[in-house]
Amino acid sequence: MGMRYDAIVLGLGAMGSAALFHLARRGRRVLGIEQFNIPHDRGSYHGFSRIIRLAYYEHPSYVPLLHRAYELWRELEQLAGTKLLHITGSVDAGPEGSNVFEGSRRSCEMYGLPHEVLTSAELSQRMPGYRLPPETMAVLQPEGGFLLPELCISHHVSLAQGAGADVRARERVLGWEPAGDGVLVTTEGGRYEADRLIIASGAWVGKLVPLLKPHAIPERQVVAWLQPRRPEWFTPERFPVFNVTVEEGRYYGFPVYGVPGFKVGRYHHLEEKVDPDKIDRECRPEDARLLQEFATRYFPDGSGSIMSLIACTFTNTADEHFVLDLLPGNPQVVVASPCSGHGFKFASVVGEILADLSDRGSTRHDISIHRMGRLWGRQSFPQPAG
Repeated sequence: MGMRYDAIVLGLGAMGSAALFHLARRGRRVLGIEQFNIPHDRGSYHGFSRIIRLAYYEHPSYVPLLHRAYELWRELEQLAGTKLLHITGSVDAGPEGSNVFEGSRRSCEMYGLPHEVLTSAELSQRMPGYRLPPETMAVLQPEGGFLLPELCISHHVSLAQGAGADVRARERVLGWEPAGDGVLVTTEGGRYEADRLIIASGAWVGKLVPLLKPHAIPERQVVAWLQPRRPEWFTPERFPVFNVTVEEGRYYGFPVYGVPGFKVGRYHHLEEKVDPDKIDRECRPEDARLLQEFATRYFPDGSGSIMSLIACTFTNTADEHFVLDLLPGNPQVVVASPCSGHGFKFASVVGEILADLSDRGSTRHDISIHRMGRLWGRQSFPQPAG
């Protein structure tokens, strides 16, 4: 063991890399540890693009966090000297009464967000790549778009290093334990002490925080890139990112950007719960069939041959809100996970929140729906076995 750090961050994916950056720029002595490469393809963020949107059907309290997230993403762009956030507009669509449509419209109205409500026919007339069912209603919000996740993480880590952070990549954590009022982290490469610990380990959070294991459920997720038959209809200028509810489920998608193909995925894909160390990362015919059949039915001019197919991991809570909190019984430990498949867009502001919680145990941001106690429906917490 060498120096004692102000904080150690376990996991340098979306949330951990941002926390490392925010702590380092505040002048903290901080160490980031990642078990894989930086960036890597074993978690929830790889795949060249991640949706960002202001209209938020999941819960209105996300909107203020998103306003701050946009500010911080644009600040990161300036510091990095490269474009990370691409604005296309966003479409949230479904039948009247569906959570995606009604929740999105409600958040726009509550926060005064500019938006339009369109019928399916109006949407197709404006964006001819869309062919949703006639009864579908859509919220079009002009400030939605997508982020470039691998670049976002790389710049968060590089800028943190430039501000003095230490980073250990390809170093697996074996465990951690309280040490007085601080923590001791043991890895395959050494032992490290710190005053505070941030655990942002994604699908591995249940292995590092046993209290969360029953509530942080990793799930295999697959996305496809399909070659459009009318590529001019699937450019960022003519094709907003989308979340849609149809009879087959809830799907999301992106315009063609960076790599060949229009990108599409289904939330909870085949509903396969997995161990993150044993997930099947090979894609199967049923993975391709599910996504191509959806595209053929609702985006027929986008459903050409498959260009790429990749598997990743979502980690879900029962209510699909995040966990952002101090660990019960160990207030020197901050936990940030799981993010239930919709967290990347918040990484910039979550990094700020985690730095706040690490520094002073509180934050100005409203994270009440992300507190750990709601997982048990009470303010007291069960203790992990053993």
